[in-house]
This record gives sequence, structure tokens and C-alpha cells, in this order.
Amino acid sequence: MLRQQRELDSALDLERADLRLHDVLRLGAYQLRFLSRVPAHAAVSTSVELARATVGERVAGYVNQALRKIAAKAPKDAVGTHPEWLVARWTARFGENETKRLLSWNDSKPELIVQPARSYPRSLICEFRERGIWAEDAPFGTGVRVQGVPKELPGFAAGDFIVQDPAHALVARFAGIPAGQTVYDACAAPGGKSVILETLGARVLAGDARLERLGRLKETTRRAGVAIRCLAADLEAAPIRSGSVDAVLVDAPCSATGTIRRHPDARQRLHPAVFARSAQRQTRLLEAAAPLVRPGGLLIYATCSLEPEENEQVVERFLTGHLEFRRAATDATPAELLTPAGDFQSLPQRHGIDGAYAARLVRAS
Repeated sequence: MLRQQRELDSALDLERADLRLHDVLRLGAYQLRFLSRVPAHAAVSTSVELARATVGERVAGYVNQALRKIAAKAPKDAVGTHPEWLVARWTARFGENETKRLLSWNDSKPELIVQPARSYPRSLICEFRERGIWAEDAPFGTGVRVQGVPKELPGFAAGDFIVQDPAHALVARFAGIPAGQTVYDACAAPGGKSVILETLGARVLAGDARLERLGRLKETTRRAGVAIRCLAADLEAAPIRSGSVDAVLVDAPCSATGTIRRHPDARQRLHPAVFARSAQRQTRLLEAAAPLVRPGGLLIYATCSLEPEENEQVVERFLTGHLEFRRAATDATPAELLTPAGDFQSLPQRHGIDGAYAARLVRAS
């Protein structure tokens, strides 16, 4: 429903409807337009009952009439599943063919991919297959791809794995934190990158300013059985002494245009001004992180955005104002995932994984 929301909204007269009915109407219209296995009368009846439960008896007739109109008339020409301005933006950057592939990727059902925590890829694949669940190596040798969406995966409760797209595990590998060194994962929730960093040998201090997400961070690290210290802390006021950590990972909040496939509602929340506004916050976070890194230490900046304003442009501005930092090369990443400047960049339409970006910066000794 979220993927097709633009078309559904164009068919529904939502301006006249109670705001609480919008999703009820969208669900009913989606069943009528896109689910052939649901009889029209059943879709309408179910939506009417949902409307009664949500708003009351007085809206039942309105919902019944609105959906019967949808069922009776032929669909209009498709309006597209993404905002037109975003499609135009991507077309100008990637070209028409690549943009079509990106839109198709975003509109497809995401795969389930897991990363080993207490287990190993081959062990997970064997265990899944023994339970009748087909599994194979994920792209770029990062994790295990599971076919379909099984109701239960053996080993989840025991912490054998975490659910994470290869792009985000690859960012942790790209960081290249030497084993035994301490890294402050400053925007850590829900904790996937922290777990991967720890399994690669780093000592991790994981913090997040969003208290509502701290519980999930703690649960992820507890289940995975990793020795990670968690704290509630805003990076811009972190309780860490300057120059005291070997590395800082700033996995910055962003527009998340690289993960629209997994978060289909994100496309509805975007607008043209969001990238510049996000970049301002991202710049502040990098500025706050820089003093915490010891001489010779690493500063890793990452997003799940496809947009230059949130990625390389943020890094270039930072480097212009901080001559004590420079990019540091790594050989832990396939060449096809590196930009000309040496940063990490995965693009869904080219690489078949989530979109993500990361820059690896070293502070002068």
C-alpha cells in the first residue's frame, strides 16, 4: 500500500475524509486495485468494519460509497510510485535507464539477509537448509540470503545472527578499525554496525541520543552476545574526553534514500529541501566527533543516502575546514564499491544491495 500510495491517493478524494480514515481507504483501494485474490465485496466490507472501529458508525456509508466507486471505474494512467521531483533528480544524476532500475528496485519486495553474530555463514546456511529454508551466500560475501520470509528462523533467539543488509555490514568492514582498538559508535541504534565492528575485533562503545531506540540497541547487543558498552548520549555533548578514542563512527541520520525498498513510506516524507537540512545536522555531528579522535585515529562518516549533499559534499566541506584530517585508503572493499575519491558507495540499481555511503578519514599523528 505504501509503495502504491501516490496512485491510490490520486484515485481517492481524501481531502473530504477524516484523517483517521486515510489509511483505511488506502488499504481498501489497494485490495481493489492490486490484489486479484480478494473479492471486491470482501475488500469493501472489511474496510467498512475498520472504519466503524476507528471512527464510528457515522462514516460507514461514506467509506462504502467511496470504495464502490473505486471498484466500478477503470484505473487512470499510473502516476508513478515516487515523487516526480525525486525521479527528475535521479534521472539527471544517473540517467533514464539506471533511474528506471532504481525505481523498480524500490518497488520490489526486499530480501531477507542476515549477518552472523555467534555463528558463521556456512553454519547458518546448513542449519536453515536442514529446516527446509533455502539459503545462500549474500552479495559480496557479506551474510546469508534467505529465500522468502519464513515465520521463524532457527538461531534468532540464541543470537546466532542479526538481520542486516550487506551494504551496512560492508560499511563496518570499510571502516577498517584495527582489532583491539576502541571505537565510539556515536549514532548506534539499532546496533547492527556495532555488532559487526565487535565481531571484527574492535572494542565498541555504542551510544545514541534517541532514548526511545536505546532499548533496541541494548537488546541487539545482548542477543548477539557481544561485549559492547551502551550509553545514552548525544554526540554533540558526548561524555568522552577529547583525543581519547581510537576511532569514531558517525552513522548520521539522513534522508535514507538508499533504503526506500525496505522503508517504502520514506518516499512520502521526502521533499526537495530535506537534503540541505540534513547536511547541516550531519556537518554538526562530524564537527562534534572530530575532537574525540586521538592523533593517528580514524573518523568514519556514513549514511544510507544516495544524495551528494549528504555524502561527499559534507565530507569535502569538513576536510576543507580540518586540515588535520585526510582520507585513508582501505583494501577491505571491492573496487566497484569505491568512488574515485576512495569513499564507499553502494547503489541499489548497480550492486543489488541497499544504498549506503561512507568516508574513512585519519587524523594526523
